[in-house]
Amino acid sequence: MTKNEYVPFLSKVLEVIPHTAIEYTFRMSYEGDVLPGQFFEVSIPKFGEAPISVSGIGDGFVDLTIRKVGHVTHEIFEHYVGDTLFVRGPYGNGFDVNNYKGKDVVIVAGGTGVSPVRGVMNYFTEHTDECRSLTIINGYKSADDILFKDDYPRYKEKANLILTLDAGEETADHHIGLVTKYIPDLQFEDLSQVAAIVVGPPAMMHFSVMALLQLGLEDRQIWISQERKMCCGLGKCGHCRIGDQYVCLDGPVFNYEKGKHLID
Repeated sequence: MTKNEYVPFLSKVLEVIPHTAIEYTFRMSYEGDVLPGQFFEVSIPKFGEAPISVSGIGDGFVDLTIRKVGHVTHEIFEHYVGDTLFVRGPYGNGFDVNNYKGKDVVIVAGGTGVSPVRGVMNYFTEHTDECRSLTIINGYKSADDILFKDDYPRYKEKANLILTLDAGEETADHHIGLVTKYIPDLQFEDLSQVAAIVVGPPAMMHFSVMALLQLGLEDRQIWISQERKMCCGLGKCGHCRIGDQYVCLDGPVFNYEKGKHLID
C-alpha cells in the first residue's frame, strides 16, 4: 500500500529534554529511514502544524528540537512523555554524510541552526576514521542559549571545537565573538579536500559562506540549509518558493554552487 504523504500518523513522546527556557528536544517514536537536515510536520488538531528539523536519529526514534515561538509550538510544549503527537514526513533531502567522507569537514552553525546539523556532527565524532579532520564552529547568543550542552565535551575530544557566544566573558569552554571571526584562522593542508556546511540565521550564513570563499574554498565545496523557510513540506502552499525552486522539495539542503541565490 502506498503511503499517503498528506496523512499524519501518531508518534509517542518518549522523552523530553530541556535545553533552555524555550527550547526542548522531543524524542519521538519513529521507525524508518531519515537523514540529518530532513524535517517533520508536527500537528495538533485545531491548532495547526509546524515544520521541525530532525536533531537526532536513533533506534526507533527521532529527536525534534522545538522552540516555543508560536501558536502551535506553545501547544506542543503542553505534550510530554507518554502523550502522542500527529506527525508527517520526513520531508526534504537532508545531509548525506557520503558527501563529506574522506574530507576535512567544517560545520558552522548558529542558534537553532545547530539542530539540523547535529546528526552530521554526531556521525563524524563517532566515525573519526571516515574524515580527514573535523572542525565544529557553533555560535549562540549567550551561555543560557546553548543547545545540546551534553554533546560538547564529546565533540571537544573528537574535533576541533570552537564554541562561541555573542557576549559575556571568555572561558575555557567558549570564546566570545561571531562564528565568522574564527573562519579566517582555519588551516588545511589541501583546500581542495575541504567540505563545509553552514546553517543558521540568514546574515550569519551569508557572511560565513563569504569567509569560507575568501579562505579559498569553491562554491561546490559548501552546503547550506534553508530549513527556516519550511511550511507545508509538499510544495503546495508556495511559502518556500524562491524563483523556480521550492525549498521543501528541492532542499532544504543545497550545494552552494546551485543554491547561492537562496542567501545572496
